[in-house]
Amino acid sequence: MKGRGDLHTHTTASDGQFKPRELVRLAKEKGLTALAITDHDTIDGLKEALEAGRDYKVEVIPGIELSTEWEGRDVHLLGYYVDFEKDELREFLVRLQKARYRRGQEMVTRLQELGYNVRWDEVIRFVKGNSVGRVHVAQALVDKGLVPSIEVAFAELLERGRPAYVPRYKLLPGEAVELIRIWGGVAVLAHPGLIGCDGIIRELVGKGLEGLEVYYPLHDVQTTEHYFNLAQELGLLITGGSDFHGTQDEEHAQLGTVTVGEKEIDILKERVKRRK
Repeated sequence: MKGRGDLHTHTTASDGQFKPRELVRLAKEKGLTALAITDHDTIDGLKEALEAGRDYKVEVIPGIELSTEWEGRDVHLLGYYVDFEKDELREFLVRLQKARYRRGQEMVTRLQELGYNVRWDEVIRFVKGNSVGRVHVAQALVDKGLVPSIEVAFAELLERGRPAYVPRYKLLPGEAVELIRIWGGVAVLAHPGLIGCDGIIRELVGKGLEGLEVYYPLHDVQTTEHYFNLAQELGLLITGGSDFHGTQDEEHAQLGTVTVGEKEIDILKERVKRRK
């Protein structure tokens, strides 16, 4: 396969702007030859994306991004080539989605207690898939004019330590790595430079971690070089992607601005092939 691929993107199945088919079409327009769909804690967009990939001649890599917590830090694990038809995978994600709904409802209750006139049905209106997150609560607050922006909603109310923050279901990073492997996927640590501690990497290698997202929009040159060298030292795969959420999203990069080439994608595919 020749060309380049963006291995970290989101659709409306979680918190992205574009439906899976629309995202694949956009990838084609941008000249990408490969695209990984890695929605947060859901695989609902994968079937549509794979069908669109065949239509637009874009290689779609089925993936997921699992949200975990470690020593008070958010740690995200990317799972590539997960078998999204597995019953165990679907059952786990249903439980996780129910937990996210309960979390969202509790955040709304806390906001109401703080004097913010926002209702659960007003939050749900912004959920396009089955995955509810803090961003949907923030969108409802902005829509009602209760805060000026999503950034302010997070900074003043929804970030860890702020008055309306509710901890998520505590999936540990090691558990996420093991789950991804059980589901037939390749586990890669997302944006390690944002975690602020490399100790978790060596710990996760012992659990079956197979790669690092070396190339990421918020990794500067020094950080990228550091994780490239660490991946080489530990024998880990090297991946990268934009973490694209939408053209109107200023917090994340645009599709295709961070990519990996033919070599990295072929190595990833070969790792999966050897397992079968």
